Amino acid sequence: MWLSQRHEVPLTLLSSVFCPLSSVLCPLSSDMRILLSNDDGYFSPGLAALADALSRIADIVVVAPERDRSGASNSLTLDRPLNLRKAPSGFYYVNGTPTDCVHMAVTGMLEGLPDMIISGINDGANMGDDTIYSGTVAAATEGFLLGIPSFAISLAVSGSNEGIAHFATAAGVAVEMAQRFHRQPFTDPVLLNINVPNVQPHELLGSEVTRLGRRHKAEPVVKSTNPRGDTVYWVGAAGAAEDAGEGTDFHAVRNGRVSVTPLQIDLTRYAQMDAVKAWLA
Repeated sequence: MWLSQRHEVPLTLLSSVFCPLSSVLCPLSSDMRILLSNDDGYFSPGLAALADALSRIADIVVVAPERDRSGASNSLTLDRPLNLRKAPSGFYYVNGTPTDCVHMAVTGMLEGLPDMIISGINDGANMGDDTIYSGTVAAATEGFLLGIPSFAISLAVSGSNEGIAHFATAAGVAVEMAQRFHRQPFTDPVLLNINVPNVQPHELLGSEVTRLGRRHKAEPVVKSTNPRGDTVYWVGAAGAAEDAGEGTDFHAVRNGRVSVTPLQIDLTRYAQMDAVKAWLA
């Protein structure tokens, strides 16, 4: 079930291709197991790049949605059973959400827990408010909720660089992050949201630990008519960055740095608790 091609690639080649943020050679791991998923679907080029890179340093299993489930957030499929199938690539795919994929893999498919879960590489950034809607982040979040260290990796493809997706750059970042974690694991549970500038590896200007920025409100829905004459609506584009100053994920990526944001699940707004208590008194 676990896929690996660790013996096919020389160490020096891995170091030069997949370690853009470090001058240290990438040592091969013989005992790291990584579960991969995404929200773009099992056929996406970002997932293929991620699997190819990580299979050179670890044993991997890929469990991803059968189709694009971008924006699925943390939803679970509860109204019907799920099917698990295997593609010719060796990837497994599920007729459900990214959260379904990770939940199924961890709680009912794999014989043992993976050392970590990596979701991606998403074709587009997941910064600021995006993290609430993102299926890429949701897959990692499900792993985190199940007690497994989890990373979400997204490539900031947008605007003037939209025509070329440098997935190899993001894959290299994923390899370095995985190896760094393997050498130096966190003592507390960890959920990292990682956004990579859409540039060639040598153009990266390092990495930065960031907080989530914030976008302006989304564009209105787009009203249209389908070929049958029915009125239909498309969800509008995400808003532009609003809170994007120094220290945010938006700022780091815009300035050529990999953004690494530690996330948490607690949505409590502690600063408003006293006001709500007074309101209820």
